[in-house]
Amino acid sequence: MSGGRVSRVLRGAVMAAAMSMALPSQAQEIGPVSKLPLPRYVSLKSDRVNLREGPSKDHRATWIFERAGLPVEVTAEFDTWRKIRDSEGSEGWVLHSLLSGRRTALVVPWKKGETFPLYARGSESSAEVASLQAGVIGNVETCDGTWCRIYGEGFDGFIQQAKLWGVYPNETVP
Repeated sequence: MSGGRVSRVLRGAVMAAAMSMALPSQAQEIGPVSKLPLPRYVSLKSDRVNLREGPSKDHRATWIFERAGLPVEVTAEFDTWRKIRDSEGSEGWVLHSLLSGRRTALVVPWKKGETFPLYARGSESSAEVASLQAGVIGNVETCDGTWCRIYGEGFDGFIQQAKLWGVYPNETVP
């Protein structure tokens, strides 16, 4: 790779990292390859996804995700590679073909061992329909900025958006 191209790639990576800290309600960067917003949430398509130090198979795998449907945040793009971050802050590169646009979210992953109510409607005064453990993955059906409707095997209901990792604060998901 030529020196000029390396500096453009590095500048792009630095800009992507800086933009990933911005709230989605602010102006977002558009991915140079996908033309989709950066940052953005997606999910893992496979039960086995290698997280690599850099954007090629020549780079060492630093972690192997073994949970299809896990939400991750795309923070940068390079060719067929996407830089992602998980709910614990681990970052690395994965092939774009191992990612899905399907929105999922983790229930309060930062409160391990606790459970959280799922409601029939987007209100704490509605009936509790389930109790979900921290770390449960739910498919995101809709979010109105305060409440999200999520579903999964054996549950379907509403949870406060602030109790999910995989949707941004105040984000609406149609």
